[in-house]
Amino acid sequence: MPRVKDPLVTGEYYHVYNRGTDKRAVFMDHLDIRRFLKGMEMFNTQEPIYSIFRASRDEKSRGRTPTESSEEPLVEFVAYCLNPNHFHFLLKQETDGGISEFMKRMGGYTSYFNNRHKRTGSLFQGKFKHKLIDSNEYLLHVSAYVNLNYKVHNVESDLHASSWNEYVADRQYSGLCNNAIILEQFQSSKNIKCLLRVAYKI
Repeated sequence: MPRVKDPLVTGEYYHVYNRGTDKRAVFMDHLDIRRFLKGMEMFNTQEPIYSIFRASRDEKSRGRTPTESSEEPLVEFVAYCLNPNHFHFLLKQETDGGISEFMKRMGGYTSYFNNRHKRTGSLFQGKFKHKLIDSNEYLLHVSAYVNLNYKVHNVESDLHASSWNEYVADRQYSGLCNNAIILEQFQSSKNIKCLLRVAYKI
């Protein structure tokens, strides 16, 4: 009997991740990372978006920046990390089917990557993987793991991006994540910074 996959439930938090096929690099330089981050921003809307270029053009014509949207999001980002050959997201599903739809749209990055780097075929190792966050303790653990994943994997180059600065910035930081569910459990960003450094010995 085939294994029934766990459903993705609206209102729940999930650890979502994937890596390059054969563990290959999926980000060759900072231009690739910026393109992936742009997709994370612009594809997270219940309004269908099929082209980052077209969406950017349309938003500018309405007098808005490409990241400003009046539409409801598919998912809520809590944390993320992009490493050279894989990525991690901590997401809350905001609408039925939101995570699956968002990740399907993010699949357009493969076409961009293959066109730019003159290759063909699959870029990622099958469909994205996901794990349900079923307790607050696990939520805190995954937020630390995702934020500092480049440290966990000893990424020595600067070819990575994460939401770490959104958690430890001493000033108001405008980013992709709604990190209130994590930070409100600590008295200050210094406390969470200390906790994460101890937890991952960095």
